[in-house]
Amino acid sequence: SFRHFLGGSPLNRLSWLRPSAKFLNMAIDSLDTRWTVFQAGKPLVKRTASGGPKSFALLSTTQIKHLLGEQPFFGQSETGGETVSSAESAVEACRLTGPPVVFLGLSELDGTRALPSSEFSTPERAEDIPGAPYFSLDIAGISDSAVEELLSSVAEEGQTLKFDEPRGAIVAFTMFEAAVFAEARSMLDWNTRNKFCPACGSPTYSLWGGWKRSCVSLLPWARNEGREPCPSGTGLQNFAYPRTDPVIITAVLDQTGDKILLGRNKKFPSGFFSTLAGFCEPAESFEDAVKREIWEESGIRVYNVRYHSSQPWPYPANLMVGCYAFADSSQTIRTDLDNELSEARWFTRDEVSAALGQPALTRSEYNQIDNASTEPKVVPEDPRAPPFRVPPRTAIAGVLISDWVLGKYGGILKGNL
Repeated sequence: SFRHFLGGSPLNRLSWLRPSAKFLNMAIDSLDTRWTVFQAGKPLVKRTASGGPKSFALLSTTQIKHLLGEQPFFGQSETGGETVSSAESAVEACRLTGPPVVFLGLSELDGTRALPSSEFSTPERAEDIPGAPYFSLDIAGISDSAVEELLSSVAEEGQTLKFDEPRGAIVAFTMFEAAVFAEARSMLDWNTRNKFCPACGSPTYSLWGGWKRSCVSLLPWARNEGREPCPSGTGLQNFAYPRTDPVIITAVLDQTGDKILLGRNKKFPSGFFSTLAGFCEPAESFEDAVKREIWEESGIRVYNVRYHSSQPWPYPANLMVGCYAFADSSQTIRTDLDNELSEARWFTRDEVSAALGQPALTRSEYNQIDNASTEPKVVPEDPRAPPFRVPPRTAIAGVLISDWVLGKYGGILKGNL
């Protein structure tokens, strides 16, 4: 198996304890608990005052507790200030007020295993938790003065803290930091975006340590006189659980395996090319999605689709499904079908090999991609930019490209799917 940057899931997520308000409130009070903090999707990062690589800032409960709102933090009641007494599923570890908070999991003392352990038993005291609980918090709703106060109060001597553009900030993260960042950012984003019930339009609230949202009409004390019951309250529903959107991303090779098809999206900076990608649609397999997307974006028909690996991509909650495929390079390239690319062309191994040494995108270039209009737009060429760049290996596109250049894809291309 291939472990990508942003992947690996190093925390034991303890999913069966998410409904327990007792455990979650206890975990918050653990002296070993660590918090990742975001501001509208931007992670809090730290670096030395003299510069150097950035790292993910991890804060203690003491440092951020004043931002969490009233206690209890989970299992909140109608009146506030006390734990809800009902045992109904609609109030399992419910959080009705305060900023978005997500329980990420436990960093275990004896290593990192992502699945529940048969030796694990539910602790009764905070000091009995066998590892460091991880939580995440988004403070987009608090005042600028409160943000400045937080940054100045938690910064250590010789250290600076700031909420930074995520794609540029994480390139220096460790594999552990990157995986925790991916989980935290996706979950906070999901909680922030889903404030209203998709079934009836009522407000929603958080359950299960931030891993579920429910319609307020389902609360035991809800006043629902004169209204139809919310459809989310009956049967098996997927309204209230986090979503992951699969995206196929494919390195298309010619018949000889010596050329690769790359494209330049109209949002991309000058000279930046990548593998072609697109969302999987309903009732579509990965292989079908690869064939459709490549044809729609480039006019090229592909065959022999082979799976390579997958990578979480928290912008906001994608799963990048990496593939290789073959195509006849004599086909005419067309970018006028879905009009997403400004250019697509075949590159030789030598050309791409030279591009692997080019510098990564700058922060302003990442912002250009994120803030570009959804309408097709031609980005002017920058004469100062390198002639040709490809994604770094922190993105699965960079892995697919560089593995092809280095001949490390082994038997991936054998067989026919």
